[in-house]
Amino acid sequence: MTGTFEGQVAIITGGSDGIGLATATLLARRGAQVIICGRRQALLDNARAQIMTEGGAVETVQLDVADDRALTAMIETTVQKYGRLDMLVNNAMSTHYAPISKLTLDHWRKDFAVNADAVFISTKAAMRAMAAQGKGSIVNIASTCGIRAATNMASYSASKAALIHFTAVAAMEGGRQGIRVNAIIPGQVQTSSTEEFTARAPDVAARTTDAIPMGRGGRPDELAEAILFMLSDAASYITGTALPVDGGKAAQLYMPS
Repeated sequence: MTGTFEGQVAIITGGSDGIGLATATLLARRGAQVIICGRRQALLDNARAQIMTEGGAVETVQLDVADDRALTAMIETTVQKYGRLDMLVNNAMSTHYAPISKLTLDHWRKDFAVNADAVFISTKAAMRAMAAQGKGSIVNIASTCGIRAATNMASYSASKAALIHFTAVAAMEGGRQGIRVNAIIPGQVQTSSTEEFTARAPDVAARTTDAIPMGRGGRPDELAEAILFMLSDAASYITGTALPVDGGKAAQLYMPS
């Protein structure tokens, strides 16, 4: 798909690391003007340098997607500057790991603010621009936790489940306006947060990886390729879909050996 996205404009939330950065890098490499946002300026600076080293066009915006005014302003500013918005990838995420008995309401609200509320805000702003131009593609990054239960992850799982259903509703509303909305459902992916978890609990991490049918975690670039497919015209008749990219985990019925 070299050059597939020439002249197109894409916004990626949480684009300074992991899946977001891999997606931004690939989009820029294939011709898109990419705008990435994140909370940490140092990561944004590193991401910008990496993408520009490869000759990609990128802008960075420091913000917390839970700040609905800042998030809306970023999208509106992008549309004003470039005159269009072709793609939106809602990738920013928040997760708190605790049993329900110890999970605080603040933690619950934070996960929903980032994983669900921010997606609503950004999608609403993006759909206005995309409807005006008669075309656009939105990809939301969900999780296998949104379709399968995982202990100690109630707020993350519930918010990702909400995200998947919101994706379907947005697809129904955007269909006649030329706007496609889909979700990607990653399983375990080799990101910095996964590396931190592995360092804290190597035995648990090893068992988690071993439980994946393909026997390994995914790479960010593998997720990025799936995201770009959904964004591209190659997926022009796909909308309202939640696609697992998880080494087979979502399809697995656990049976003890």
